[in-house]
Formats: sequence, C-alpha cells, structure tokens
Amino acid sequence: MRKRTQATSEPTKAPENDRQFVTALSRGLEVLRSFRPSDREGLSNRELAERTGLPNSTISRLTYTLMTTGYLLYNETTGRYNIGVPVLGLGFSLLGAMPMREAAKDLMQDLADYAGDGVQVALGARDGPTVTYLACARATNGVVSLQLGVGSRISLARSAMGRAYIAGCIGEEKEEILDLLAAYYGPQDWPETLDGIDNAADQIAQKGFYANYGDWHDGVHSLAVPFPVQDEGSPNMAFNLGGPAHFLPRERMENDLGPRLVAMAQSLHRRGSGY
Repeated sequence: MRKRTQATSEPTKAPENDRQFVTALSRGLEVLRSFRPSDREGLSNRELAERTGLPNSTISRLTYTLMTTGYLLYNETTGRYNIGVPVLGLGFSLLGAMPMREAAKDLMQDLADYAGDGVQVALGARDGPTVTYLACARATNGVVSLQLGVGSRISLARSAMGRAYIAGCIGEEKEEILDLLAAYYGPQDWPETLDGIDNAADQIAQKGFYANYGDWHDGVHSLAVPFPVQDEGSPNMAFNLGGPAHFLPRERMENDLGPRLVAMAQSLHRRGSGY
C-alpha cells in the first residue's frame, strides 16, 4: 500500500483541479524547507527566491507572514531571516509521535558501543531526494565519529541509508521515488545512480543488508537496512551504521556488523506490533 506523496525540495505545483490544495500554504512551507543547518547567517529574500524558484514579490509576502507568526526571525542589520523557535516545536512533535524511535534508541546505543570509536548508528526517513536523520547513537567512550546529528540530511540516491530505504519501498511509492530521482539527476547521471540503487537492492535480497564502500563519500564505509513501517500514519525508515574506513574494515562490515544491524532491525520489528 502506498504511504503517501512525500515532499520534495523542488517548488511545489498545485495539482490540477484539486480544490483541496492550498497553494499559499505549500509555498510557505517551501520557504521554511529552504533553510539548512549551515545557514547560520540566515537567508535574504533574494536567496530564498533562488532556492524555491518563487517570485521575489511572493517571497516578500511569505517571509513577512512567517516573521509575524514567529516562524522566521528577521535581522534588520543584515536583512536576513533565520528559523524561529516554533519550527523546532513542530520537529519535536514529529519525533514525539514516533514510539518506534524511542524503542530503537537503546538498541542503537548498544550497537554503537559494540562497534566502538568512530562509528555512528542512525535512523532516518525520506525527505524528497534526501533522507533526514531522526535518531543517532555514538560510542559512549568514542573520540572520533561522523559529525551528523538529528535533522541532518544526506543523499537518498547515493548514501547507504537512502539506498536501503528505496529497497524497502514497493509499488507506487518506489515508482514515485525513482521518477523523482531520475528528474533530479538528469539523463547523464541517472543510469550510474540507478546502478547503485539496484546493487543495494540485490545485496539486501541476498544478505539482508547493504554495504557501501566510499560511494557516498571517499573514505567512509557504511551499512544500512530498510525498516518499512506498516502504520499508514508513520513514515517508512532505514537504519545505517557508518564511519571512517579505517575504523570499519570490509571483513568486519560483512561478517560482524552487517549481521548485527540486521538483527537489531529484526528485533524492533518483532516488538513493533504497535509501531
């Protein structure tokens, strides 16, 4: 069964003849989605127009409305906007509505502690052509690890987590994702990208997990498993485990950590009649 249409990072077009679709609301959400963790100095109206593809006049009205309601903060000195505190409340509302996330935390931490220094275990879900981290765990006594946290976004098509997520999708949702990514990458880059997605699906079918050796970033090894969720009110998800290649030799990935990541996901599925 199809979960639902996911948001994309591209400008949203109102469905034809759909009187239920509120275009102004959709555009306001596009403005909020344009902000990234790296935008510490904020964004100007011009930059928001470039990221959303919306006219400057429309952006001005939207940012004024979002500022008035507290969802954006305005710096008169720089002429730039930053995300307001109410947006954080929306994010925590989402996380609080995911009982499976809470159930996963202890198991993720156990696996991260076992894997040791340099390794991070994460849970994520799709957001357009990316996946967003919903929970992370690092070794308690670890010194070095990937600097990714809750809210970080990584590639859906090239990361281990993203490819595992796609492998766990079926029917219309998978078709929708592949169509989105084909348009996103274009005819020149899509065939190679699709080969990586297909390879992940083959690995998961054969051994339950996908191992990515530097395809996402040079020098980074990662494992991932899909975690489809039956509840229509919750998103599908995926788990990954990753870190610098010298902390994760191939033999340990394939023979030790990969099977342990699969076992963790299976344990959560067995517990998850209410998820």
